[in-house]
Amino acid sequence: MAERIYFWDFFGPRAEGTAIHFVVHLDEFLAREGLDGCTTGRASQGRGHHAATCRAPERHWPALERALRPKRWEDGV
Repeated sequence: MAERIYFWDFFGPRAEGTAIHFVVHLDEFLAREGLDGCTTGRASQGRGHHAATCRAPERHWPALERALRPKRWEDGV
């Protein structure tokens, strides 16, 4: 089964807190929409950058892209 990791990037001194808060709302969205099989988390590419992440199976890609407009993604993970 194909999977994709979505990223919502945040920059600056409040980036970590914003990413943490976004993950809370992301988890709520996934539960409300019944998007099972997704896992959320956070990533950082260095100082001043934090991202909320969601690993999703292919069947949920359209819903995530349409409703939440991720900044970027990685295919084939």
